[in-house]
Amino acid sequence: MAGTTIFRSAIRPEWIDYNGHLRDAYYVVVLSDAIDALMDRVGIDAAYRERTRNTLYSLEMHMHWLEEVKADDALEIVGYVLAADTKRLHIGCDVKIARREAPVATAEFVLLHVHQGEKPSAATFPPDVQAAIERLRVEADGSAWPGPRSRELALKKR
Repeated sequence: MAGTTIFRSAIRPEWIDYNGHLRDAYYVVVLSDAIDALMDRVGIDAAYRERTRNTLYSLEMHMHWLEEVKADDALEIVGYVLAADTKRLHIGCDVKIARREAPVATAEFVLLHVHQGEKPSAATFPPDVQAAIERLRVEADGSAWPGPRSRELALKKR
């Protein structure tokens, strides 16, 4: 199982709840920031978005909380490319902290490349972005990612 670190984040004091744990919503905030970092990595950065009016939309996300995270932990998001086609990405993420070997949470995303015109519509990745996704897929191969799955997420052929 490969995976690659796509994002790191400190925990802000306001993210901690009355039990001394990271609030549920802030896992998702950090994962959203990780998806933004992944977009930058494959060329869907701010300049690309401004030039093309294309971006990624999250179609679906499954989140699993496995262990508690405390205020003094720092989060590392390890990403896995589970599948990709000409318009979509299926990404798995492990949320990790230094004091534990196993993930403290996992998340799965299905992302769609969208042109944000008057009526947003799916758009094919340009060749350079497709090539960057393929390089990331090789580096962050998710073929053996065991992330807990409540039900199957997949890129279905249309």
